[in-house]
Amino acid sequence: MALFGLGRSKTTVALDVGSGLMKLVAIDHSKDEPQIARVAVAPITGSAIVEGEIMDPDIVADTIQGLLRSAGIKQKQVVVAVGGRDVIVKKIQVDRMKESEAFEVVRWEAQQHVPFDIEGVELDFQILDPYGQGLQMDVLLVAAKRDLIEDKVQLLAQAGLQASIVDVDAFALHNAFELNYPEAMRGGVALLSVGHEVTNVNILLDGVPLLTRDLAVGTRKFREDLQRERGMSAEDADELLQGYELTGDLEPYLRSRGEEMAVGLERASAFLQSATGDMGGVERVYCCGGGARIPGLMDVLAKRLRVPVQIATPLQRVQAKEGVFDTINADEVGPLLMLAAGLALRKAA
Repeated sequence: MALFGLGRSKTTVALDVGSGLMKLVAIDHSKDEPQIARVAVAPITGSAIVEGEIMDPDIVADTIQGLLRSAGIKQKQVVVAVGGRDVIVKKIQVDRMKESEAFEVVRWEAQQHVPFDIEGVELDFQILDPYGQGLQMDVLLVAAKRDLIEDKVQLLAQAGLQASIVDVDAFALHNAFELNYPEAMRGGVALLSVGHEVTNVNILLDGVPLLTRDLAVGTRKFREDLQRERGMSAEDADELLQGYELTGDLEPYLRSRGEEMAVGLERASAFLQSATGDMGGVERVYCCGGGARIPGLMDVLAKRLRVPVQIATPLQRVQAKEGVFDTINADEVGPLLMLAAGLALRKAA
């Protein structure tokens, strides 16, 4: 599902504009199977992006240009995503009809479910049971504020680029997740993308995304804990968070922040269960994003949630061309690339 646009190149270039890091993934679609052709990661200086809002577009545009240069990308068409509180994803039910007839009905229904002025949003939908026989059908509705999309397009223009596709981050994550973990498309599964400022929760039932929610906890909270309580510099805290071993300095904050994530996931799951009755609970959890690398976090979540928890990476099944990871550690950077890889998996038309 994409809010608008399709490209034509055989290589799709995607940008994940995060609050702390910007990630680029280019995927070559010219062969039978997609191949990762380019990868680049760069930090975003200071507070250029706060809570998903671009505070300093000049810095962000310069970072984008530098990322393209480092990856050797000259293509001007890129795929990006929008997300956060100005994007709504919800499963609804409408009378069964052909997809070609459904837009106006879904648009009317959206007014009952979307807490924004319907005239100021971009809408899209997908029929989840197109071959069902019941009188009603399940529809996945997505609505994004038009200003959010226009701001992202304007940012790209400032960097000399054009948006070939504007997707929703939850769907891009699902795109990469489904391809790399087909076994996770059964039962109730949660995908947590632990970013710099927020953790995005996606709950799936038999491969269908039913709920997406943002938790106000990310790697920044861990860093601030260490700075405030342990007197560490930002650099030393980041080094600890990106290390290979769980230390005594980190452990208490790992438990408290892990509890915060677990409670957020449990509440989202309980809400979904009470609202739809579709699922009995989350049976497995997969984690991606920069926070997935925090030493010990997977163990803390698994113990608290009492379900298996593992790191997810787009490199599980998608092959990379020779040399792509010569200067980057694939195991370390892999979890950071799920969103960008999901965007780049959009095959050009």
